[in-house]
Amino acid sequence: MTTSRDATKTIAGMSIHAWSICLLMLVATMLNYMDRQALAQQATEIGEALDLSNEDYGRLEFGFGLAFAIGGIAFGFATDRLGPRWLYPGVLLGWSAVGFATGSARSYQDLFACRVCLGFFESGLWPCALVTSQRLLSRENRPLGNSLIQSGASLGAIATPFVVLLLADGSSSSWRLPFRVIGATGILWVIAWLMIVRPRDLDLNPAGDTELAPGHDGDPSEAARATPASGVIRRIAAVIVVVIVINLCFQYFRAWMPKMLREQHGYSAREVQYFSIAFYLAADAGCLGVGFLVKSLVGRGWHLHSARMGLFFICALMTGLSVVAALMPASWTLLGILLVIAFGSLGQFPIYYALTQEITAKRMGNLSGLLGFVFWLVYAMVQTPIGRWIDHAGTYSHVTFIAGILPMIGFLALLGLWNPIRRPAGGT
Repeated sequence: MTTSRDATKTIAGMSIHAWSICLLMLVATMLNYMDRQALAQQATEIGEALDLSNEDYGRLEFGFGLAFAIGGIAFGFATDRLGPRWLYPGVLLGWSAVGFATGSARSYQDLFACRVCLGFFESGLWPCALVTSQRLLSRENRPLGNSLIQSGASLGAIATPFVVLLLADGSSSSWRLPFRVIGATGILWVIAWLMIVRPRDLDLNPAGDTELAPGHDGDPSEAARATPASGVIRRIAAVIVVVIVINLCFQYFRAWMPKMLREQHGYSAREVQYFSIAFYLAADAGCLGVGFLVKSLVGRGWHLHSARMGLFFICALMTGLSVVAALMPASWTLLGILLVIAFGSLGQFPIYYALTQEITAKRMGNLSGLLGFVFWLVYAMVQTPIGRWIDHAGTYSHVTFIAGILPMIGFLALLGLWNPIRRPAGGT
């Protein structure tokens, strides 16, 4: 329960304390992606230093993805049983330590081991984050809260090129320092978390209410609406499809776009770093923009599910521009299309997270871990073939073409399988 003092201080219907915890989770996601993205932003230099092929790079992503899948199940189970208050800082310390150790890798085998360990610990982020926001926020505020948390991904990806530009001077070993600096920063977050988050902030609603947080920001007079078992199964099937396709789209551009721009289109290392900043600024605008738009449309009388579906469809149309990008030569038009794809690719995530949080409260960690396991297992399985295909074909165009149209499959799955909770007239 929030105190009366917390309850009276609100911004956009959320207490200032709830906002502060959401912002702290944004920073956690930012650090998570900085530790992850330090490899992609220096992939060409690391490949030259350790003599890696595109297939080798694909194997690194395979190891990361497989470990992420296994860790998702483990940390999902742990989050439901232990709660996120102590587990959240624990997993963050784990991935920060591994990120730091990556700076000491001397061979492909060392780098592979570090990526596997990084994937395992980083998988704990989303079970902890989604359980925290579910318990902290009301149903109507979750898309906005989740957009803040997810926006940390693009902010981390924006910050990483700056760190690389500042710390890596192009020498054969300068790629190591960004890993060490980013990894060491995690301890500051842990201190802030332990100072800000109170035990009662993350108490589970005894009723297991999937509609409302336990008295933080919602209307306590509004009861949860039960969903039949068949409806729950349909919803789970829908979000399984969604988690696979939107992540395959976003993660492809995260992992392979820097290499594509350098090796296929001939952009310099510095040009790619600066464009990566612009790419993730656009992605962050999509993530935050969709969260605010959902809240705005609901405030104007839209049904909540209709607002979410409409915006998801628009974002899927944006990522579908990959069919044009795949055919474009190096040009300002290509870069502009990639920015639109960035906006749409991350804009889908707050909606996906909000939908997932409506399926269960008591087993949110398990569900998040299961969904993470399914996606990252698929992701791991396709990375080595992607690298092998690029080596064989000598182009990234075929994979780029496919990656951006995948989210439309997620929209169709939601359209066919998700049964929205209908409220009385005048409700949202």
